[in-house]
Formats: sequence, C-alpha cells, structure tokens
Amino acid sequence: MGLLFIVVFAGSCRRQAQIDYPETATVDVVDTYFGVEVADPFRWLEDHKSPEVREWIEQQNRATFSYLEQIPFREDIRNRLTEIWNFERYTVPFWENGRYFFYKNDGLQNQSVLFAREGLDGEPRVLLDPNLIAEDGTAALAAIGISGDARYLAYSIAQGGSDWNEIFVRNIDTGQDLEVRIPWVKFSGIAWRGNGFYYSRFDAPAPGQEFLAVNENHRVYFHQMGTPKSADRLVHSNPANPRRTFRAFTTDDERFLLISEAETTFGNAVLFRDYSITGSQLAYLIEGFEYDNRVIDHIDGRFLVLTNNQAPMYRLVLIDPANSAPENWTEVIPESDNLLRGVSMIYNRLFAHYFENVMSKVYIYTYEGNRIGELELPGIGTLGAFSGKRDEPVAFFTFSSFTFPTTVFRYNAQTNTHEVYFAPEVDFDPNAFETRQVFYPSKDGTMIPMFITHKKGLRMNGRNPTLLYGYGGFNISRPPRFDVSRLILLENGGVFAVANIRGGGEFGQEWYKAGTRLNKQNVFDDFIAAAEYLIAENYTSPRRLAIHGVSNGGLLIGAVINQRPDLFGVAFPDVGVLDMLRFHRFTIGWAWVTDYGSSENEEDFHNLLAYSPLHNIRDGQRYPAVLVTTADHDDRVVPAHSFKYIAELQRSKAGSNPALIRIETRAGHGAGKPVSMVIDELADMYSFMFYNMGIRPRY
Repeated sequence: MGLLFIVVFAGSCRRQAQIDYPETATVDVVDTYFGVEVADPFRWLEDHKSPEVREWIEQQNRATFSYLEQIPFREDIRNRLTEIWNFERYTVPFWENGRYFFYKNDGLQNQSVLFAREGLDGEPRVLLDPNLIAEDGTAALAAIGISGDARYLAYSIAQGGSDWNEIFVRNIDTGQDLEVRIPWVKFSGIAWRGNGFYYSRFDAPAPGQEFLAVNENHRVYFHQMGTPKSADRLVHSNPANPRRTFRAFTTDDERFLLISEAETTFGNAVLFRDYSITGSQLAYLIEGFEYDNRVIDHIDGRFLVLTNNQAPMYRLVLIDPANSAPENWTEVIPESDNLLRGVSMIYNRLFAHYFENVMSKVYIYTYEGNRIGELELPGIGTLGAFSGKRDEPVAFFTFSSFTFPTTVFRYNAQTNTHEVYFAPEVDFDPNAFETRQVFYPSKDGTMIPMFITHKKGLRMNGRNPTLLYGYGGFNISRPPRFDVSRLILLENGGVFAVANIRGGGEFGQEWYKAGTRLNKQNVFDDFIAAAEYLIAENYTSPRRLAIHGVSNGGLLIGAVINQRPDLFGVAFPDVGVLDMLRFHRFTIGWAWVTDYGSSENEEDFHNLLAYSPLHNIRDGQRYPAVLVTTADHDDRVVPAHSFKYIAELQRSKAGSNPALIRIETRAGHGAGKPVSMVIDELADMYSFMFYNMGIRPRY
C-alpha cells in the first residue's frame, strides 16, 4: 500500500456538482386512520414493475450516477476496495459420515464455492460453484443440507437477491444434479431424514406479484428421493392461522423431527415427532409465542432447549416430551448476568457462548450443568460459527473483531486447546489500529455501549471523518466483527463506531423490549446520544459525521435525520423500512408487528406516525447529504419504502445537500449479493461520504 494523503476540499469545489432531480408525479390518495387523514401522494411508486415506475427508476439512477461519476477519487476508492478484498476466505469445515465440506472464496469471486473432501486430509474438490449459474454472479447459494450418509447435497438457489429460493439435489459422488426442482421456497432450511428431506414453501404468487404479494400459508413438506415434486408429502400447515411461518429441523441422529412455529420475528412454539415410536404424530413440545425457544438436541429422548422463558438473559433447560409443561423443566445452565447466546454439543460436553458486554466468552459444562472449564478465545472479539459433533473431539470455530480478520481455528476437546487452521492474509496492519469500548448516557440516563475503532495515535481534533453504524431491532446484536470495507475509512484517518442501542439483543429480552413498539423512540434517542458523544469527545464534528443503517437500521437513519438534521453531515438509509403505516401490507412485513406495532391499532398508529421517516420529512428543512440505497428485487423490505421516501425528500428539503437514491436492478435485500456489486456500492458510498465532508483521500 502506498503513502496515504488526505486533502481537504476548498469550500467551492464540492458545490460545483449540479443535480437535475427528476420530477416525481403525485396522486390524490388520502387514507384515514382513526379520524386522522394521511396523504400518500407517491402511492403509485409501490408498483415497481409498472412501466411508469421503471422509467422513474431509470431517471433517478441517471441523476445519482451523474453525480457520483464527477467525484474525482471514486475510481481510486473502487480500486483500493478491489485490492483489499482480494484475499482467500474459508468457512469452518463441517462433516457428515467422514466427508468434510467447506466454503472458499479466492478473493474476488462473486459467490463462495462449496468444496468437499474425504476426511480432513483428502484432496478438496469443487462440489458446487454458484458462479457458474449466472454470468453476473447474482445466483447465490441460500441453504444446504447434507444427507446423513453423505450421498446427497440438497441446496437452494436465490436469484437476483430475492428471498424466493429453488431447491435442487446433487449426487455428491458424481457431482451431477438429479431431476429434483422445488420452486417457491422461502424462509426454509433443508433437514434430512433417511432418504428424503423437509423444507418449507408458500404457494406460487400471482404473476407480477412475486415481490409484492403478502406471504401467507407457509407449509412444511417432505420430499422422498426418487419421487417427483408432485408427490411431496404435506407435513404441517395451519390454515386457520395463515400468517405463521414454519421451519423444520431433525436431530443429529434423525430420531426426532422438530418444527419451529412463529407468528413474528420474536417468540416461537416448538412441535416434535418421535420416529422411534411407531405411529407417532406431531405434538407441541412448547406452546405460545411469548418466548424464544431453540432446541439444541436431545439426551436420551429429552430435549435440551435454550430459552428466555423466565430468563430474560436465557438459560438452558432439559424437557421431557412426556411431561413438557414449563413447571416440569429441569434447569441445566441457569440464567446469569450475561447473555447466553448459544450452546453447542461437542464431545459430550456443552459449550455455552456468552456475551459479556457484547464480547464473546465460552464456558464448558457437563450435561448435568457443572462448569468444568473455559474455551480461551484469541482475544476480545466475537465467536462465529462453531462446527462439531457431540461424540467427536475435533471441532472448528471462527473468531474475529474489528481489526482481527475472520480466522478459522481447529479445536481439540480432549485437551481444550486450539490452533489456527486458516488465517486470511489481508492487506493491512492490524497493529496500526485500536478499538475501545465506551459507555455513554442516553436521553433517559440508560448507559449504552459503543465500540470505537481508529488508527493508534489519532488526534482528537473534531475533524476526523467518522462513520456511526446502528441497527436497534429484532433482538439482533451487533458485536465486534471484521469487515474489510471499513479499512477504506480507517486508512484515511477515519473513525468507525458501532452503537449497541436498545432494540438489539446484546443484553437480553429486556434490552430488546425497551426498543420495540411504544418504546421505539428509545432506539433513536440512543443513537442520537452516540452521535453527541462522538462530537463532545472531539472525535468529529457534525459535518464530518456520517451515519449508516441497513433494513431496520435504515428506519433508524431515516428517523434520526428527521429528528436531528443538524447533527449529521451524511446519511445512508440502506434498504430501510421507511413507510411505517403500510409496511405490514407487503410480503413478510406482517411479521414485524411485534417490533413496530401496526397502523391498524389506534395506539400504535399514533406512535408510528410520530416517527415514520416518510411522514416526518419537514418542508424547507435542511437535511444532511442523503444517499438512499435499495434494490428492485428486494422482496423483504420492498423498494417502495425507499422510492416514496426519496421522492418526498427531494420535494421538501431545502439547501444544496444532495438527496439521491441508488437502485440496484439485479439485487435484493442484501443476502447473496455478488462481490463485484458490493464493491461498486461501497465505492459509491465512501465516495459520496468523503466528497460531502470536503475530504479527498489519496493513495
């Protein structure tokens, strides 16, 4: 890497960019909610397949890319991203019946390739290369299942970023696909039992409604090898409650079928069937949707379950299916002051993964719940995938942090030792950077943790380009993880901060609930306080502070720039939920009501209207420079959210800061996005950020 320079633009340089915003037509649509009239002048943008909307997309992209193309250092950033992205990456190996499987990416491959090998020392061979399916790299491997005898690979492919999958089956010996093709699969795993597998799907949507229609009547099916798809057996559905989703699992020995049943993104019931009992039927192990319940496996017919029932920080219990009422559960690992994130069964021991102040710790227990040791991790960071078998001493795990690239370790449970199995070679010096965790008070006094990463010796002069990231929803945590794209910022004397705000899962159920429904404003207050902390501590200033959030995090960004437009210089609402009155009317949006509430409920409606990003844009307000990102194949958070939001922002805002939207036309919500597309998007994001901060990075 060459010598780095940062050049500050003269004030007039950035103002040379002129934006010719497209004219967005309005329609006379007014909805009435509990006596309150709410206009929706851009309702027509909800139909992203119509010729009028397609033309509007082209016009918006033309305006956006005309702006981006005149940024003088855009190609420099793209070239550097390409350079640092070009390193080998491996996942943890996993195995069935003596065969090991793993994913590998040579560096710039659009999709990682699935390999197989005979034993740990066998010669790896390509089993499935998704890059050969679509020339532009937009066909992604979504889920896989290896049969117990390791003869077959069942795999699902997502095209163009959609959540819709199609399942195929490949013979592992020959590498050839069989005549199996199962479409309209969504929110499904692949769970083998014997010579067949379980999967979940919806009915085929009406033509033209694939990315908009509400997803209802999820069902679990079983496909028997050697039979046509039409013979697949319906295993479970719930026609009386069409807005429930089901995901099938089998225990490692295939004795039990388990089905997780959910109404929303939080809380689930569990059904089971015991195939060791002739004529057994599906029955409920756990009923209701108030708590999260995850079956780890079984011990002699009793289920080990990770649950937050009577334990906001989670506990591990043993449940006898013949006597499964909660009062009869046996506690194996009790709740503690730290969040119990997961449990793995390796070599007849329990490995309990905790978050202690959002950093991983792993403790080892016997099946009876006695702590017998600790898995010493390489440092302060996050345990990723943990792969092993309950009766085998060899396992693998990944570990990473903001400055520690994701590394695969081989673990020996007999000696409780581990060694590096694969370490990536990334073009940066991790010793040149540092991460610290701080706690700052939110508006109501709650102390919120935040990780801050930057070069060692960085001057706190209030002028450092800073990117603040947040999510704050759906019980999802944002722990320290390596992201090679952040090096563009860090190499340029920048600061990267992650605020672990409420609504996430960092501190258990109460932390999560404190950021949902009528408490959602806490999420925005927490994030605003993070920005105020960074400014008060002289890391940066409002003009040099950019903010970024994805999906629910896009909602966060849209809300806070309405509430505190003075606090930020640049904002990136990425595939955001931005129309809080209509989100539940599209695809799987109804499942988010647990987090947000619904405009069909009067109390929820008034709360949603108070912060909905689309509905709180103020006429004549000066906003930060805004670059919205979305994709026309996003069938989770439909692009209409972003379309309507940017149309309203362009119509209403004052000042010269740009308000642009970047619309991918062969991508979805983010999963499976090809590397080339990711690099292009990030190059545009960082170019937009530096340009609007008045900074020119040079290498």
